[in-house]
Amino acid sequence: MPLVHIDLIAGRSQAQLKQLCADVTEAISKNTGAPAEHVHVVLNEMQPDRYSVGGVLKSDSTI
Repeated sequence: MPLVHIDLIAGRSQAQLKQLCADVTEAISKNTGAPAEHVHVVLNEMQPDRYSVGGVLKSDSTI
């Protein structure tokens, strides 16, 4: 049972998240031989004011 954890900053649409899960499931299944129905994907959405890169909160970043 492959278990994939994806951390990303919140803000994507439901459609984008659904497609991400479908694409990741397909890639894991293709490359491991695990049946798609056994692939688990966990999305952890972080708020931009709770994540920083180089000491700068993503909520303060222009990039």
